[in-house]
Amino acid sequence: MNLDQQILSNPIKSYLIILGILLVTFIIKRLISRFFASLIYTWIDKKNHSELRKTHVHRLVVPIERFLIFMVAIVAFYELKFPEAWNLHLYKISLQVAMESAVKLVFIILLIRVCLRTLEFIAIILEEKAKLSKDQTDDQLILFFRDFFKVILYIVGVLMVLHYVFNENIGNLVTSLSIVGAAVALSMRESLENIIASFIIFFDKPFTVGDLVKVNAFTGTIEKIGLRSTRIRTESKTYISVPNKQMVDTIVDNISLRTERKIEMDLQISIDTSAQALSAFAQHLRETTNAIKDIKSATVFISESGKQFHAIHVECFVPLYVEIAGFQMLREELNLAAISYANEQGIKFAEKG
Repeated sequence: MNLDQQILSNPIKSYLIILGILLVTFIIKRLISRFFASLIYTWIDKKNHSELRKTHVHRLVVPIERFLIFMVAIVAFYELKFPEAWNLHLYKISLQVAMESAVKLVFIILLIRVCLRTLEFIAIILEEKAKLSKDQTDDQLILFFRDFFKVILYIVGVLMVLHYVFNENIGNLVTSLSIVGAAVALSMRESLENIIASFIIFFDKPFTVGDLVKVNAFTGTIEKIGLRSTRIRTESKTYISVPNKQMVDTIVDNISLRTERKIEMDLQISIDTSAQALSAFAQHLRETTNAIKDIKSATVFISESGKQFHAIHVECFVPLYVEIAGFQMLREELNLAAISYANEQGIKFAEKG
């Protein structure tokens, strides 16, 4: 066989060299892709757990293999001359230019796919590490930035396609996009404010995932903090979404950060009750609250006397180690103690408050 014989404007020897390069690449692609995946894993996780490595490394191997084969094929075929017989034009575009644009498009798609898989790969490893800690903030932060950088990669991919495939001037395009972006920003002002508010929440940390909060008329547990809204599981087990801007601008009561729970009572006593009876009633409530071990501090005083009723105000603080059920039982115990004393002493409660 004459290796210098020309086929499609190229010698047979060139085709054999390219075939050999592709064959070698196909054989070692798995080894190279596993090496790079393991290198990234080791860089992220210094402890290098073997079980986690086996579980996650395969996620990145296939995209790297495809990108590697395609990149080597491009470099190899670049050494060949474009056949004269294929020098055709379609709508003023030559077949060579069309094929080059198609190759660039596939290359960009594979590159962005590898970047996306690498991002997901890193996020999964960091999630596994974050699960080892009790704080759930880092878990949510990883998901937040994973989604954020995905959007950035998609934008970069689109710009690369416009520049390298369609030969658009990125500078002029970015200028045009900035004008359009300004108009879009005005129309999407609330969405942008929510995104900015999400960054404030993550870095200022007024609350984190797992905290029990009260927002406006809703009380519930934070389950997710997203780019636009915060998801809350309410006490009635409904699932609501609150815009992040509202979570930043309004008063959020982080119940999980309270040091104590408060019991507050206002007893409205009949206007016919004497001062001595009121004083004795207040003293009895002081002794009752002081005798309950789970009440750490209590205040009892006659807060009001008027034409319709007299009022005895009771404030008690209970430590957080007392569960909600126990807290409600303490509230019930105090109410029953007040009712029992009033019945024993013939003290009447006001009919109208």
